[in-house]
Amino acid sequence: MHIHTSFLYTTHFNCYNVFMKKETSNPTMKDVAREAGVSLGTVSKVFNGIHVKDDYRRRVLSAAEKLNYQVNNYARGFKTNKTNSIALLIPTLKHPFFASLTDEIAASLTRHDLRLILILTNYEPEAEQKALTMIRQNKIDGVIGLTYNPNLVVDASIPFVTIDRHFSTGVPCVASDNFGGGQLAAQKLISLGCRNLLFLRTGSDLNTEVNKREAGFVSICSLENIPYDSVTINQESPEPFYYYLQKHMENGHLVYDGIFCNTDLLASQIVSFCHKEHIRVPEDVQIIGYDGIKHFYSEAYYCSTIVQPIAQMAEAAVDLIVSKKPQPMLVILPVHYEAGNTTKG
Repeated sequence: MHIHTSFLYTTHFNCYNVFMKKETSNPTMKDVAREAGVSLGTVSKVFNGIHVKDDYRRRVLSAAEKLNYQVNNYARGFKTNKTNSIALLIPTLKHPFFASLTDEIAASLTRHDLRLILILTNYEPEAEQKALTMIRQNKIDGVIGLTYNPNLVVDASIPFVTIDRHFSTGVPCVASDNFGGGQLAAQKLISLGCRNLLFLRTGSDLNTEVNKREAGFVSICSLENIPYDSVTINQESPEPFYYYLQKHMENGHLVYDGIFCNTDLLASQIVSFCHKEHIRVPEDVQIIGYDGIKHFYSEAYYCSTIVQPIAQMAEAAVDLIVSKKPQPMLVILPVHYEAGNTTKG
């Protein structure tokens, strides 16, 4: 498993072991009950969120504070099958979209008084499956996953919500309107005067919601009778795209005047390529990305972009995990366009 995953769990369990070794020297629930002048059952109810009289609750909390009693939620989870912890499986925090999504999910879980267990899988299918096994063994209450394992086996007893990938009956998926976003990108480029378009995508072989970005883009090009090409590379390196673009230059100019990239990261890489080749952006070629990533120091968009509602996606995923009501299997949230410095107008 990827080293980040091991580190997170090893640290967690080592802390638990140290706590258990020192338990005899720490105040117990019996000590709290004695100090508060109530029964042990009343103390248990207070710390498990069960209703008791306000006077009893105040006495228990006051006694716990006086004795510096700390509830061991993790150990309690082994007795109650509930740890108030939700695991997030995500490939990396190096990608701005993944980092932003993680931040919003953590904030949403905090509002629900839940803890985040972060597992970085580095796009490794085996790491994803091992993580789910570890989660089941350690009684984590639910999982939010952005996964790439085509054969991922999910335990039906663990609440599971996916981001951008609907792969199993009973597992809800949250995504932005990828098809609508692809349409919007094509419409913008055409309205800005582009007449020969290109779609570029990095990604996996999986059939995910993200694939719909290309489908939406193609639908508008076909409807408007605009010529286009589409290139997908199943790896993260932009080098194959650079080679492709170099092969599609005439007299120092690209044959394309509009490019839609499936992520802002890829769009920024293509912009860098254009600058090196002395291709002007947006004068010679206009570029639109997808995600809505901003510079951390200025809040300006990296490029013209289709903005994903990251905060709403995070909140929807957490709501699906914590809700006890029947849930939709696919939640699609609207996107919108924001102009950056890579398009005209």
